[in-house]
Amino acid sequence: MRSLILCLAVSCGGTAANAEKTPPLEEGFTRIFDGKTLKGWEGNEKMFRVEDGAIVAGSLKQKIPNNEFLCSEKTYSNFDLRLQARLVGEGTNAGIQFRSKRIPNHHEVIGFQADIGVMRGDELIWGALYDESRRRKFLVVGDQDKLRKAVKTDGWNNFVIRCEGQRIRIYVNDLLVSDYTEKDKDIPASGIIGLQIHGGPPAEASYRNIRIKELPGK
Repeated sequence: MRSLILCLAVSCGGTAANAEKTPPLEEGFTRIFDGKTLKGWEGNEKMFRVEDGAIVAGSLKQKIPNNEFLCSEKTYSNFDLRLQARLVGEGTNAGIQFRSKRIPNHHEVIGFQADIGVMRGDELIWGALYDESRRRKFLVVGDQDKLRKAVKTDGWNNFVIRCEGQRIRIYVNDLLVSDYTEKDKDIPASGIIGLQIHGGPPAEASYRNIRIKELPGK
């Protein structure tokens, strides 16, 4: 995983700022966000917009009425998903859905989430694995001491979400936070990818450099 983080920090012939925003595409990966539009995604466009090469959700000026998700139009099963995420504002929660689906006629989705933020005051949940709208609980929460060293709580953080068969791994800034094997064979092993802003106090969740490599099934 160290080579992944290094590739995010360099670029061919660009400035440092541009290198951080538009790293070279790794072999076998496809960008699923073009950096300019929401093409290939669906959701509440009053809550999601594109700014400076990132998908930005929420507002720093007003309360977020409820959870909102911008979802990929395509579904994925086995994959290596890589992106950068940032959360700022009073609100302290967001996340990246995967192997998920929308609940009909509702703002919520159901499925796995790689969490972002803080809970119960100071517990970091960056990279924690949460089961959204289904079991409604954390399946894995990372080691707090390691997370405090690895996470930039007010800056951009590199995520890798790797799903292979029943196994799910989530890395944040090269730290393996969650390593989980689903034992329930009835839990779907495919679905959409979704970007969340959590209902609550004013906050903005931003996502960029979103790319994916589909993997053979197990």
